[in-house]
Amino acid sequence: MKINEDRLEELGENHVGTSAKTPLRADAFDISDAEKIERIQESVKDILTTLGMDLEDDSLKGTPKRVAKSFVNELFMGLNPANKPSASTFDNNYKYGEMLVEKNIVVYSTCEHHLLPIVGRAHVAYISDGKVIGLSKMNRIVEYYAKRPQVQERLTMQVVQSMQEALGTENVACVIDAKHLCVNSRGIKDIESSTVTAEFGGKFKNKDTKQEFLDYLKMDSDFQGL
Repeated sequence: MKINEDRLEELGENHVGTSAKTPLRADAFDISDAEKIERIQESVKDILTTLGMDLEDDSLKGTPKRVAKSFVNELFMGLNPANKPSASTFDNNYKYGEMLVEKNIVVYSTCEHHLLPIVGRAHVAYISDGKVIGLSKMNRIVEYYAKRPQVQERLTMQVVQSMQEALGTENVACVIDAKHLCVNSRGIKDIESSTVTAEFGGKFKNKDTKQEFLDYLKMDSDFQGL
């Protein structure tokens, strides 16, 4: 059944996602990044021209290519599996048995409904089942899945699923608190609100373990001089 335009707008306004997987076509990588940049550049030219902008102005001449390059190489680089970070793990030889929490990972993403920024913080934790992962890899996993058109619920789930796959354990949790400029700068224009999402796997579904993780997030991490 075809969804009418009003219904599509309503879905977007309510930030509804359709799957835990990013919706990509089967031919998404049939053309090179260089060709994508060329095509996007022409599309941006058309958009700006339609808006009435003078692309002969020195300030605007380079805009289409800059936008195209930022889309492919930066803002949406997480769409390309070739950019997925290697999640090297190591044996937990020191037998650390408590949870490890990586707090305040900066999130820069893009709302897939309006292509406006999502900016916030991710907090990721795991309890080892025999493997550990480098701390910076946790940041890179968040960055990889954030750098694509997203909904926050999906991003939270993808981070957890990727960590679970890398570590070979269900004991992974993620909480994300972020501002959506599609809410803050347009529509309702509520500049104060933020969105919190969470995904808990394995031992983190236990009430006490979940609460321990959430308590860690309340701790002051503002180290002076760092």
